[in-house]
Amino acid sequence: MRFWTAFAVALLGLGAWSALRAQKPYKEWPAIEYEDFALPPDGNTPHEWTRARLRYPDITGYPHNAFGGFGRFGGGFAGYWTMDYPRSDRHLLEGVRRLTRIDARSLEQVTELDHTDDIYNWPMLYGVEVGHWDLPQDQADQLRDFLMRGGFLMVDDFHANREWATFIESLERVLPNRPVVDIPNGDAIFHTIYDLDDRVQIPGEQYLHSGKTYEKDESGKPEHWRAVYDDKGRIIVAICHNMDLGDAWEWSDDPRYSEKWAGLAYRIAMNYFVYDLTH
Repeated sequence: MRFWTAFAVALLGLGAWSALRAQKPYKEWPAIEYEDFALPPDGNTPHEWTRARLRYPDITGYPHNAFGGFGRFGGGFAGYWTMDYPRSDRHLLEGVRRLTRIDARSLEQVTELDHTDDIYNWPMLYGVEVGHWDLPQDQADQLRDFLMRGGFLMVDDFHANREWATFIESLERVLPNRPVVDIPNGDAIFHTIYDLDDRVQIPGEQYLHSGKTYEKDESGKPEHWRAVYDDKGRIIVAICHNMDLGDAWEWSDDPRYSEKWAGLAYRIAMNYFVYDLTH
């Protein structure tokens, strides 16, 4: 009897050890806009919820083509997925702590579709500049598996028809038989914490120079709040097209950037995160 008890304890210990090994440690990546960004003092403190940013291959050839992408971090190259990273992430996570009861880590987590189990440790993913992503089929398959297991993907900061077409090309590999639809105003995602019936186009920091709330061309003018739903009517992909919430979080501490846009961007994020945790 003692043998079987010891054996069971050993199995439990092995399972816990395996789970810890599957969860990758924090790593700061080469980024387009920032380098050596200061870590929050409590960044290593464990918390119940972590916001993950999706690292993906893009149409410039990143990460395989050494001449693709951007970046100046340590002489390396960075992909489009690093736009606004990590300043936007850190500002947003401060907002999560202040505006909700989510026990959020102050440090973002970068994860990728690398066929390990790491991606399943994070309840939601944020994908930025997805008008430039280029998911191979094997990565699309893993993202579909993540979503079908109850995961949630929020995408943001891509504009006009050309970037929409690039986004859809990869999304159709992920969810080939599920339509993209406009989210109705009455959907719970707009009412989990805040009632967000009055939404406007949220521009990026470029507005401070251009005076335009839209980017690229005239097809970038109307904002689109879209989604893909699962069979139970739950949003699994929340799509913010012709908007730049990432910039709104990033520049929310700059008095030149309007509070009406920053405030809406934070309220959208809080609703989306709480929706994911409660639906």
